[in-house]
Amino acid sequence: MLNFAGLALRRSATLLIEAADFKVYSGQKLGITGANGCGKSSLFALIRGELSADQGEFSMPQHWLLASVEQEARLSGRRALEYVIDGDEELRRVEARLAVAERDHESMQIAACHERLQEIDGYQANSRAARLLAGLGFADGEMQRPLNSFSGGWIMRLNLARALMCRSDLLLLDEPTNHLDLDAVIWLEQWLKRYQGTLLLISHDRDFLDTVVDSIAHIEHRKITLYRGNYSAFELQRAERLAQQQAAHQKQQQSIAHMQRFIDRFRAKATKAKQAQSRIKALEKMQLIAPAHIDSPFYFEFREPAALPSSLIRLDHVSTGYGDRLVLEKIEFSLIPGERIGLLGLNGAGKSTFIKLLAGEMEAFEGSVTRARELRIGYFAQHQVEQLDLQASALLAMQRLDPELTERQIRSYLGGFNFQGDKVKQAVKTFSGGEKARLVLAILIWQRPNLLLLDEPTNHLDLEMRFALNQALQGFVGSVILVSHDRHLLRSVCDDLWLVDRAGLHRFDQDLDAYPAWLAQRKSGVQTPAANGRQNRQKMKSHTNQLNKIEREIARLGETRDRLEKKLGDSEIYAEQNREILESTLVAQAEIQKCLLRAEEEWLRLSEMIEEMERQAG
Repeated sequence: MLNFAGLALRRSATLLIEAADFKVYSGQKLGITGANGCGKSSLFALIRGELSADQGEFSMPQHWLLASVEQEARLSGRRALEYVIDGDEELRRVEARLAVAERDHESMQIAACHERLQEIDGYQANSRAARLLAGLGFADGEMQRPLNSFSGGWIMRLNLARALMCRSDLLLLDEPTNHLDLDAVIWLEQWLKRYQGTLLLISHDRDFLDTVVDSIAHIEHRKITLYRGNYSAFELQRAERLAQQQAAHQKQQQSIAHMQRFIDRFRAKATKAKQAQSRIKALEKMQLIAPAHIDSPFYFEFREPAALPSSLIRLDHVSTGYGDRLVLEKIEFSLIPGERIGLLGLNGAGKSTFIKLLAGEMEAFEGSVTRARELRIGYFAQHQVEQLDLQASALLAMQRLDPELTERQIRSYLGGFNFQGDKVKQAVKTFSGGEKARLVLAILIWQRPNLLLLDEPTNHLDLEMRFALNQALQGFVGSVILVSHDRHLLRSVCDDLWLVDRAGLHRFDQDLDAYPAWLAQRKSGVQTPAANGRQNRQKMKSHTNQLNKIEREIARLGETRDRLEKKLGDSEIYAEQNREILESTLVAQAEIQKCLLRAEEEWLRLSEMIEEMERQAG
């Protein structure tokens, strides 16, 4: 049992926690939540013995073995698999004693060492470590690579595997999903559910917390409050308490009104019916959970895009990759305003490659990529964070973006991203990872994109910022393509799921809850006749859905063409003073005709494919 009695913790002169009295029992799985800087990581430092209590006491059983994830690795030529096995320190000590005993021919000691290896499952160490690495996304060949050949994100995965390798009584995990993709997150949460020891978990991934923990310790106003149940249960309990306050009620109503405007605007439109229904479901939950976030320092909205062309981007028979390595092959894809797509797929399948292709950061090996002239992309990726001018301030970054902005306007805007007071004038190099990510989002949003390409946007964002981003995306009228290990964000934001697999791209016609089962089957390589039948039915359903989508697109394009032809039928447009209007209308008419022709060709292609599949099935 971990015992905290009258505990007070400081970092420098800042009091983080005071008068904390609570216990964590053996086998308990406790999620620790609270705003960035509230003291979560300091609490871990106390448990690890790196920090002393300023007041009160902390105690834990002396015999307990503690494991946590190192933030750095001693880069060397040591093989990844051996580095992970090093996490089982007793195993390494027994192996060292055995080597000495064998050298000195001490038969009794040799026997004792072999007996202990048997007890601690030492003979299976290699296979245990290999399973951990495979679960975290390492291919077989990568397990023998030296540490110094891996990037920082993969080093963090190795450190996580090393911590899991330890046969610990107490496991401390601080944001373990930050450097993982969705399939690794799903694997990790299943591993942690089976973990027999006591777990303390800091995470900003609500679905991950919901699956893994059985209680929450929430830190706010220097107090630690324990709640029974997972994160959703905590959120509801806290919401019920806060909703009684008038200020909470008023801010909740603002949140609800924000989403209701979207529903009222699009409910009657056939092309937006699916999105409106999605928002209605989200609104129902919002009414329950919004009060839990009334004291959030974050609030922002996406500005209305300057233009919403009928077709944003189109890929015809596109293949791409890196050097001689083909990653995506013969991709057919089109995107219209309002579509919200979540990308799924195994680690390394090509999700980020697809995003980069759309963003124009990669060229097609073959095929064509057609972008609307009015296309404005807001692209969030890790390298955007890395490319910030570290010497500049947030204020200067916004002034460079829009020189006409006043300091007051910038302060007001950045305040929604919790850049307050002198923070806006501090050099970016002093910012935390979360602050840099927030600045990139602020810059991206100001540019009024009509297409958002978001590749793991929630890394380093806390729960409150994730909530604000989620809410802002609900009201965004452009299109969204999202890669994320945050399933709550995927569920709330995306209306369609697409799968990148075996160099191809196609719809995932099941919901997100079915993805773990697909993942398990895909990794096992087992494909039964029944599964083949289901796959064919799903493929036909996908083609039919795409056909229906194209039919709606043809109808919209036809309406636009009719309006343009009506405009061209008015004799006044041919007057000399209206020459520019005439020219722009003729250009628009020609563009619409091209779009219609492509859409009709795609409709014919899909119709033929469906007919062929029906013939084969019948």
